[in-house]
Amino acid sequence: MSSPHTDPVLAALDRRAAEVTDQVIAWRRHLHRHPELSNREVATAKLVADHLASLRLDEVRTGIAGHGVVGVLRGGKESGRVVALRADTDALPVPDLCGVDFASEVVDEDYPGGPFPVSHACGHDGHTAMLLGAATVLAGVREELPGTVLFVFQPAEEGPPADERGGARAMIEEGACADPEPTMAFGMHVTPFPKGHVAYRAGNQYGASCMIKIVLTGQQVHGSTPWQGIDPMPAAGAIQVGIGQLYRQISAFDPITVTIGHIEDVGRFNIVGQTITLWGTIHCTVESDMKDVQGRLTRMAEHVAQAYGASATVEYLQDVPAVHNREPWVDAALPTFRRVVGEDKVVVTGATLGYDDVSEFVNKYGGLYVMLGVQDAELDGSGAPVPTPGGRGLVVNHNPHFYLDDDTLVTGVRLHAHVAYDHLTGALAPE
Repeated sequence: MSSPHTDPVLAALDRRAAEVTDQVIAWRRHLHRHPELSNREVATAKLVADHLASLRLDEVRTGIAGHGVVGVLRGGKESGRVVALRADTDALPVPDLCGVDFASEVVDEDYPGGPFPVSHACGHDGHTAMLLGAATVLAGVREELPGTVLFVFQPAEEGPPADERGGARAMIEEGACADPEPTMAFGMHVTPFPKGHVAYRAGNQYGASCMIKIVLTGQQVHGSTPWQGIDPMPAAGAIQVGIGQLYRQISAFDPITVTIGHIEDVGRFNIVGQTITLWGTIHCTVESDMKDVQGRLTRMAEHVAQAYGASATVEYLQDVPAVHNREPWVDAALPTFRRVVGEDKVVVTGATLGYDDVSEFVNKYGGLYVMLGVQDAELDGSGAPVPTPGGRGLVVNHNPHFYLDDDTLVTGVRLHAHVAYDHLTGALAPE
């Protein structure tokens, strides 16, 4: 494999990445200040599309699965290889308490279930900015690229509202990557690891997931005469308790989580309500466990509701397959990662029960997904991240205090650019 010292294109990628660093930071801060929830990424998509158009790409596709954008860059040489670089663009209904002067003050008054404070508490602002930077860098060397690069900016990774369609699967179904079809998909997620470290895993990097909707139906009545109706509230509480027993019914060596994150009650302080809706998620490290967990949760919810004289309907929505990094792809990519960040900063990480629908791209086209460290951390003797003394500490994604280090963004730009170039030249491809 070539190195920046022997291949002038690799040297040009690094030089151009350094030149675009300030702009990448500015994009990230703008997006952080102006976040948009899933399927509402209107201004974000416009910013992306406008910049891609300014690069004079061969094509800029907009309006894909809502507010998805795909830029097509055809290189000056042909190899038959096509790499899709993916970033997610949506934010979360989480307040912004990260303490920066560009913190979000956005409140979405109209989002289903809202109003919600909105923030990029998962780091998608960084993902979008890094891929915009990579598009700028790669467009600058287009004549030297032996193949095609697709810049895929995906909305609704966090999941659209339950009655809406969106995300990676919808983009693929609408032909986002149909012409030309990728021979590799690549992406990364910022994470509470030491700054500039690349963490990878062969196998399931992220677990499989689905959304839970449980509707409990009783009989509405005045709060002074509960015996004249059927109160679904005790059934809701018992289901929450029962979920804790599901963990004893699945192998402890195959971790799962079943979480109820939101409860809707249509009652009032002096009314026993007719219905209660429980919303949640299931996450499984072993994808084949999903049907088993769903079956056990359905049976438990229905029988618990019946025990209280109520009824339950259970639905599973927005299923997302596991992000599976096949070992041949990992082996092929490790030299690229080590060249970009240094051998000591490329580390193996454990499995996580988080989910990411980048799996739709990786599963269909091949490739891989990795983690990029962006926080004040160091690795302990076991390889686990611990806070750096005197730093801001470790803050997990989806926490209102989540933060990322702007100076690390250029590392993500370089990773995208080097992975793309190495794949197009054939240096990064499984044997």
